[in-house]
Amino acid sequence: MKMDEVIARINELAKKAKTEGLTNEELQERDKLRRIYIDSVKANLVGHLESTYYVDEHGNKSKLKHK
Repeated sequence: MKMDEVIARINELAKKAKTEGLTNEELQERDKLRRIYIDSVKANLVGHLESTYYVDEHGNKSKLKHK
């Protein structure tokens, strides 16, 4: 499932939750889709941070370190 489809389905379920409520199956689907979205955002952030360099006052570049 593409991320656009995941987001669209999350939004559909959110709208339905506000208007008429969700069944147990829809609640489980929503939780699963939210987890997919959160994991994707985390992975993108980690990828971005891994390609980020710190430049000190002398112009030396060094990679950021994991904590």
